[in-house]
Amino acid sequence: MKKALYILIAFALYNCEDVIDLKVPTSQPKLVIEASLNWFDGTDGSEQDIKLTLSAPFFDAEVPPANNAIVIVEDTNGNQFNFIEDNTTGVYKTTTFIPQIDQEYTLTITYDNQTYIGTEILTSVTPIDYIEQNDEGGFSGEDIELKAYYTDPANIDNYYFYEFISDIPEIPVLEVYDDQFTDGNQIFAFYSEEDLESSNQVVINNYGVSEQFYQFMDLLLQQTSDGGGGPFQTQPATVRGNCINITNPDNFPLGYFRLSQAYQTIYIVE
Repeated sequence: MKKALYILIAFALYNCEDVIDLKVPTSQPKLVIEASLNWFDGTDGSEQDIKLTLSAPFFDAEVPPANNAIVIVEDTNGNQFNFIEDNTTGVYKTTTFIPQIDQEYTLTITYDNQTYIGTEILTSVTPIDYIEQNDEGGFSGEDIELKAYYTDPANIDNYYFYEFISDIPEIPVLEVYDDQFTDGNQIFAFYSEEDLESSNQVVINNYGVSEQFYQFMDLLLQQTSDGGGGPFQTQPATVRGNCINITNPDNFPLGYFRLSQAYQTIYIVE
């Protein structure tokens, strides 16, 4: 694939515009699995969806859906849940899912004559106790900071995934936590946004996750942090999820199969 980049270089005495014919390496598209089955408090968890797409070149504006796949989730009790594609969106849905804490589930996807499998356990989570607001945060001392306090169950290895969605940024803020040094204590998840103002709404979703997902997401967040570099720096290592291709192991998928008990809290900034 070739893309032309126009780089404008300003010199003290003159300007010039160079056209660079950039050769970007290409590879065969990989299946990308976005399978997060969340059992939110107050719901029966029966409605779930799984999104399948294909990896695309860096400069492509659109991400192609993976259409006409067969998507099945099965638990160890023999219950089978068929996910049916919504038109040609690449989003596969079911209304019959049965969530059960500590139950093991297996995801099977058949796409383009290849079969992908992932196994995970539906993990419990503790709800948020309360939210504390600080109006003097950040380097300037003027940013609004939120701390979502929760109580970690004692003598159990717990892993947490937090999602903060506010009125301001287009992309949610994601955080993961473990209880290695805080077992059995009340601790907090932290959120700060410099443009956050009074009356803004922040939706806080907290999910129970496995240790494997915690490690997976922790690596992803490290690679996509502000210091992660641009597209022309050294490519970080591919972070593999918990799904494998049993037809052709070398053609491994991207993404993850996760099942979580979840709570949602809506906070209005004071």
